Amino acid sequence: MVAEAVSLFSLSNPLVTPEQLLNSSSQLDGVPADLESSIRFAGSHLTQAAGILLRLPQEIIAHAIVIFLRFYVGAEGGSFRINAAKDLSAASLYLTAKTSAFPQSPRSVLNVYTYILSCSPPAFQPSSTRAKPNPESYYLTEGEYHSARANLMRTESILLRSISFVTNAILPHRLALTYLQTLGVLPSTPTHQSRALGARTLAHLNTALLSPQLLYLTHQPVALAVASIYLAARETGIRLSACEWWEVFDVDREELGFLVVALQSCGEWIKCENKKWSEYNCPLTIDELEQEMKRRDTKD
Repeated sequence: MVAEAVSLFSLSNPLVTPEQLLNSSSQLDGVPADLESSIRFAGSHLTQAAGILLRLPQEIIAHAIVIFLRFYVGAEGGSFRINAAKDLSAASLYLTAKTSAFPQSPRSVLNVYTYILSCSPPAFQPSSTRAKPNPESYYLTEGEYHSARANLMRTESILLRSISFVTNAILPHRLALTYLQTLGVLPSTPTHQSRALGARTLAHLNTALLSPQLLYLTHQPVALAVASIYLAARETGIRLSACEWWEVFDVDREELGFLVVALQSCGEWIKCENKKWSEYNCPLTIDELEQEMKRRDTKD
C-alpha cells in the first residue's frame, strides 16, 4: 500500500486553485486578462525557441515553460508589470537546465535571448519578411553581459522564492508513450501508423504548453497523456480498445471530453494570437508593457 501511494504521488503535480486562476497578480496590477494571456503565450513561445537554439531536449524545455507559468499564477505570484516575461523566461530555462544533464552557462542563455529579441519581429514569432539581424545588435559587451548576468541571478532567486523552491514537474510525454505501448498500438517494430500516432500525441502535448487555459497547471499529467492519445487516435484513424480504456488510467469521461476540446481549440487560438501581434510585438519587458497599456488607453 505504501509503495502504491508513493507511485501515485510521483505521477502528480501541484495544481492551481480556481481562486488563483481568477485573481492573478498581473490583473490586480491592471493588466487586462486578454493581454495577460498574450504575454503568457509569448513568454512560453520565447522559452521554446530559446531551448531549441540551445539544443536542449524537449523535456527540459517543457519543464521550463511549466515553471515559467507557475510563477505568474495567483495573487501571491509574479506580475508582468513588476517581473518582465523576458527575464522570467530566461531564468526558468537556466534553472531547469542547471538541474538536468544539459546545464547551460549564463553566457550561453543570455546570448541566445539577446539574439532572438534582436530580430524584428522576434525570432520566435512567425514572419515571412524577417530580415537577418545585424550581428552588432545581438553582441553583448563585457559590461552588458555582467549586468545581464546579475539580473539573471536576481530573477532566478525571485523565481525560486515565489514558487517556494518547488521546481519538480512531472510531464506527460513519457507517460503517453508508455500508455500507447500498454494499449498495444506502439509495437517494438514501428509501423507508419504507429509513428504517426506517436508523433501526433507528442505534438498535442507540446501545443498544450501554449494553451491559454493553462492545462499543465490545472490537470494532472495522466489526464493530459490520455487526452492527447485519444485525440491523436481519432486524427490518424487508429482504433483503440472498444471499452472505455481511459478509465484504466483513472481518467473519467468528463475530464477527457474537456481536455480533448481544449486541445482541439489550441491551434486556432495560436493562429489568432499570431495574427493579433503581426503588426507589432507582444510586450515582453516592463517598458514595452507600459507602452502597450498607454496605447490601449489612447485607443479607448
